Amino acid sequence: MRNNAFISDTLQEEKEAKRGSLEFQIISLTKKLKKVSLHLQVHKKDYLAERGLRKILGKRQRLCSYLLKKSKVANKEFISQLDIRE
Repeated sequence: MRNNAFISDTLQEEKEAKRGSLEFQIISLTKKLKKVSLHLQVHKKDYLAERGLRKILGKRQRLCSYLLKKSKVANKEFISQLDIRE
């Protein structure tokens, strides 16, 4: 519950600021991942959705690694707030 509130607050701030920023992209991908994973819990044999999930995971992982290379201290806090593994 705490995580969803953080995402919605950050999305509202980012919509007003920069939609193309790395933080906004990571948050929106995290939101998509949650939606697709809930879909896959119901439809276990939807292999195309599973493939899409893997693609989104890979993209988010690349963005997170780039974000960590850019500035380690502030971005580790951001990633820990989203409960994302490094």
